[in-house]
Amino acid sequence: MTAATEPQSMTFEAEVNQLLQLMIHSLYSNQEIFLRELISNASDACDKLRFEALSNGDLQSQQAALRITISSDEEAGTITVSDNGIGMSREEVVANIGTIAKSGTRNFLESLTGDQKTDAQMIGQFGVGFYSAFVVADKVSLRTRRAGDAAADGVHWESDGASGYTLEAIEKSEPGTDVILSIKDDCKEFLSSWKLRSIIKKYSDHITFPIMMMGEAPPAEEGEEQKSAELEQVNAASALWARSKSEVTDDEYKEFYKQVCHDYEDPLAWTHNRVEGTQEYTTLLYLPKKAPFDLYDAQQQRQGVKLFVQRVFIMDEAEKLMPRYLRFVKGIVDSSDLPLNVSREILQDNKIIDTIRAGSVKKILSMLEGIAEKEPEKYAEFWTEFGRCLKEAPGEDFANKEQVAKLYRFESTETGKLGDMVSLDQYISRMKPGQDKIYYITADSFQAASNSPHLEIFRDKSLEVLLMHDRVDEWMMSYLAEYDGKSFVSIAKGELDLDGVGTAKADDDKNEADKPTDEENESLVKRLKESLGDKTSEVRVSKRLTTSPACVVLGEQEMALHMQQLMKQMGQEMPSTKPVLEINPGHPILRLLDKEPDDEKFGNWSELLLDQAMLADGGQLDDGAGFVKRMNEMFLALHEDS
Repeated sequence: MTAATEPQSMTFEAEVNQLLQLMIHSLYSNQEIFLRELISNASDACDKLRFEALSNGDLQSQQAALRITISSDEEAGTITVSDNGIGMSREEVVANIGTIAKSGTRNFLESLTGDQKTDAQMIGQFGVGFYSAFVVADKVSLRTRRAGDAAADGVHWESDGASGYTLEAIEKSEPGTDVILSIKDDCKEFLSSWKLRSIIKKYSDHITFPIMMMGEAPPAEEGEEQKSAELEQVNAASALWARSKSEVTDDEYKEFYKQVCHDYEDPLAWTHNRVEGTQEYTTLLYLPKKAPFDLYDAQQQRQGVKLFVQRVFIMDEAEKLMPRYLRFVKGIVDSSDLPLNVSREILQDNKIIDTIRAGSVKKILSMLEGIAEKEPEKYAEFWTEFGRCLKEAPGEDFANKEQVAKLYRFESTETGKLGDMVSLDQYISRMKPGQDKIYYITADSFQAASNSPHLEIFRDKSLEVLLMHDRVDEWMMSYLAEYDGKSFVSIAKGELDLDGVGTAKADDDKNEADKPTDEENESLVKRLKESLGDKTSEVRVSKRLTTSPACVVLGEQEMALHMQQLMKQMGQEMPSTKPVLEINPGHPILRLLDKEPDDEKFGNWSELLLDQAMLADGGQLDDGAGFVKRMNEMFLALHEDS
């Protein structure tokens, strides 16, 4: 053996080894899933060869009889899954097999809950399904050769799932991949031909390529020689989406979803439609139950819809088939009108794709409306996982903005409980006499929103306010101006006009005679403005406050303070904000402040008042040390007075 063909030993990274140990110790709650994963990978390889053959004439002859072959050897204790698909080069083996889903591995490990069943269901979401083979095998060998490469360019990969693997150059006469599993002693049941066939029928019947297994030899007629067994097709190999909805059972839809979308849970819901007329296409679209780990990672986001043309697989992650805010939708689109050699560039500006996309979006939104109306508990489950995605819609999909907004759910002052949501329609149905606006507040947490001093007058008047605390909410509201003819108003921005709206609660403890006069208010406002200088754009008497001494108010077009702070942390340049300081002159603190004769002390207390208001609104102080110093001086002054 020459040096070039000697096996090369390579070590797994620590996190990969940790993942393998979880696999080997039966993280999967259902061992038979291994075969579905390997068949699914083989099907993908065949799809890729068929697609590459469209633009590479040298490969066209190789994709005429694409198929997957399963065999078992009870004596040797092995199961082999073979395909004549695209195969892999040495570099692709190292990249796709040796590193196990690249960055997804770390995210997977960080997401583990300790519950074996739950953790098992996550594996498909992280792209590590190939390693399910180690659930039933104590050694896995892979022999592969990329289509178009020479026979001498074959690669042999082998691992016992311990600490590493070996790579070796081999001769392989045909392109494609063979995965050989050396079955564990306690998993010998999978060597049974009957067992393998039942698993294929259960999970992979709808794979569009023939899955072949050796049949039984037919009985010989008298005087004839014994005939040899022949390969026979096990699966139906028909495109499920091409069948009539009435012919497909719920179980078939669920299994197809698991196979195509590499998920271990049933889908939350699905919609299957065939459109005929000037354009012909079929869609089978699914809503997953759980969000993938990278759903909100801008660097890792992937679309979940596969594009087929006349049942020929064209591409994964066809981003033009679904808007970004619906990137969690999975499934297939099969067009009869697109050319087989369609590329991503052609999809950029294509009227057929635009029509399919518009129709698919309408179907998904209508399906969600139906779930929200008829199955509110299921919809709440969906909203928890994917609601933040839908909130991206107003800035991306003007045409469907109103329909998407109908699906929104928010906490509010009416419920006052985290997770207890209301729709915009429910909010409107509870609006008070004289109210024609939808009031909301954004904050960086539910607690910050529900405890904001801006809510005081609204609680006093029994006016409901939506409590928005997702990071995307501030951005969303910059595009969502109204709903059902009612405009949105942030209670923390601009001047507030609630005259004639709602009814203030009676307050027997307030003595109107004790309230400061307008002249006294003007004097205090002027003194505060002079003391604070350019730290504020304005000081005014508040119409918002009933119990707090002060609050800050931003302009109607300004970004909330907590979002400004977040943007700065992300390295974004933000213009300096000079908020309005609104005061409650009737508050004891303001009354004491008004009586302070010492201008220096008055200035310190004024800055302290502004700092407190900024913190309550989610801002960050430029001079935290100064704030602490002023607080300490105040405590000392109180001690001296006592």
